[in-house]
Amino acid sequence: MFLLVQRFGELMRKLWNPRNFKAHVSPHEMLQAVVLCSKKKFQITKQGDGVDFLSWFLNALTSALGGTKKNKITIVTEVFQGQMRIFTKKLPHPDLPAEEKEQLLQNEEYQETKLESPFMYLTLDLPTAPLYKDEKEQLIIPQVPLFSILAKFNGVTEKEYKTYKENFLKRFQLTKLPPYLIFCIKRFTKNNFFVEKNPTIVNFPITNVDLREYLAEECQALHKNTTYDLIANIVHDGKPNEGSYRIHVLHHGTGKWYELQDLQVTDILPQMITLSEAYIQEFCEFVYFYIKSMKEG
Repeated sequence: MFLLVQRFGELMRKLWNPRNFKAHVSPHEMLQAVVLCSKKKFQITKQGDGVDFLSWFLNALTSALGGTKKNKITIVTEVFQGQMRIFTKKLPHPDLPAEEKEQLLQNEEYQETKLESPFMYLTLDLPTAPLYKDEKEQLIIPQVPLFSILAKFNGVTEKEYKTYKENFLKRFQLTKLPPYLIFCIKRFTKNNFFVEKNPTIVNFPITNVDLREYLAEECQALHKNTTYDLIANIVHDGKPNEGSYRIHVLHHGTGKWYELQDLQVTDILPQMITLSEAYIQEFCEFVYFYIKSMKEG
């Protein structure tokens, strides 16, 4: 795995080298390391899933840099890792009589438990897309505000999770926010037959996304600034297994947004970004971004 760190480091140094002779940089060696270290799970010639790769890549870098389950303090965790509380409550089987359910809920096994857990990114769930067409025989593409799906982490909203044998009710609350916050919008659901994509558009602000209300009260005092600005947006277009990816990136030096797709780079208006089917979003804490920019001159 250290090969992955080495090649990624080389790529970053080439990208940010002010004395670089060439105007372009090839990521080929880095991609070869990805193929080798992932045991061909991710390949150059085959498109993979963006969230799967992101999860593997961040964890692989953390592990290669010396991170362990007990102590995962690396440059990767310092930048991307936050903390959350997970409250879990086991539910009785829905087919049981009401009296038996009430009795079971008194048992210790069915009491709510609390777990402190780190995260590298937050998964946001979309509401179920409509199945019916409108009067013009066109499928309705719904829209949802970002803060509606962020309610999952307010410590109050409960969601049922089903396993093969048991059902659980869970709620989440943030306790620590990282300098760079990644959202992964859950657009794909898999079943035994096919993969289905949810086309819901998420309406999100480009700047000043304040997450203070999602922090536990005792943790809010530890965060002087909880406001984030969007710096990157990954979009998935088309069908689940045949689609393509586009990337929106903020150029901090000029304040302009650019769209990248394969080797094509074009400028784009910020208001156009919010109309896309966002899949992965990266937000930077405003103060952290500002201080880092000042240090770099």
